[in-house]
Amino acid sequence: MTAAPPSHRATTAHLQALYPFVSPGPLGGGPLIGSDLLGGPFSFDPWDLYRSGRITNPNVLVLGQLGRGKSSFIKSFVARQLAFGRRAWIIDPKGEYGPLARLGGGSPIRLEAGGRVRLNPLELTGSRSDPESCVRARVELVASLLGSSLRRPLGPEERTAVEMAVRRVSAGAEPPTLPALVEALLEPDVGAAASVHTDRAGLAADGRIPALELRRMVRGDLAGLFDGPTTTGLGGDQRVVVLDLSATFSSPALPLIMTCATAWLQASLTAGPGVKRLVVVDEAWAILNDLATARWAQATFKLSRALGVANLVVVHRVSDLRSAGDDGSAEQKLADGLLADSETRVVFGQSPAEAEQTGRWLGLARTEIDLVPRLPRGVALWRVGGRSHIVRHLLGDDDHDLVDTDGAMRP
Repeated sequence: MTAAPPSHRATTAHLQALYPFVSPGPLGGGPLIGSDLLGGPFSFDPWDLYRSGRITNPNVLVLGQLGRGKSSFIKSFVARQLAFGRRAWIIDPKGEYGPLARLGGGSPIRLEAGGRVRLNPLELTGSRSDPESCVRARVELVASLLGSSLRRPLGPEERTAVEMAVRRVSAGAEPPTLPALVEALLEPDVGAAASVHTDRAGLAADGRIPALELRRMVRGDLAGLFDGPTTTGLGGDQRVVVLDLSATFSSPALPLIMTCATAWLQASLTAGPGVKRLVVVDEAWAILNDLATARWAQATFKLSRALGVANLVVVHRVSDLRSAGDDGSAEQKLADGLLADSETRVVFGQSPAEAEQTGRWLGLARTEIDLVPRLPRGVALWRVGGRSHIVRHLLGDDDHDLVDTDGAMRP
């Protein structure tokens, strides 16, 4: 009879190379998420981990098929962060976060064409102490909106006309609006035209197509959303601000709407006190699948540390990040950058085919790739920095009213 081979001993650091879920211990403080299936309780706080140097950015990417529990996790995680003094701003394309807004003492801000609420995306974009930064930020936002709507980048003449118009409307004491920008494009300033060695007629011709396209957001099918100053009293000191976009979810202009809503939100964060906030962008494919708006989103993503913000980007699958880009394309490079700017990845169950792609893009070990399609509802693979955890998300009695999205399916 052959003797059994001797047992093997190794540190958890070495053993993780073979089996990535062997963890040397808890991550740290923060709200309880659930239980590490190969350890004890699992807590997570992006600010705590960033402060301790265990991650280099606070942003979180959440992936998961429908029905796998990602929405329940996000809503309960935001609710638990409130107990730690955090606040939350949420882009809600499907109208699911109303209970969370009410938990924070407010109600959702519902955006709809012809409605009572208006947001001014140009309101406070950039630094108020640096007027030139305001101009640059507004030019980039408008160029992104036009690039998305026109399905092409602006030409040099068009971009120059936009810049001249933005400079003109930014010179006043009051925040500029989109209607004022349209007027400045159609009726440019003589001095602005002279500064680029043309006349008013030439500069007006250069800006006519951008002006007519932006006019759609002022007089066309998007009228009543972004065509004036922001409605008084929005956001304010609410602990949870929810922008409900469900009335426009099926609109082809959803990327424009989400980008404008996000711009207003980012401006409000810049203007507010130094409170740590979660910014949740649900159904983020609507922005990320459009090259022009994705470029703008990535630039704002990089402001998270300066603003004390942790962004939570929510998509169904990693392919949502790739848009339609081929290898080496601008779309793929953008997706790579967004992944690099999200050092925490929470992966709920995926189909086998998606698991393979997820593994390639997130650098998962073979063991992790094989596990992802078998994850039951409410269980996710967490990659935090270089560490992996299998976490069962736990709901308390107070969470169920917040996370229930199946009410319409029951009698």
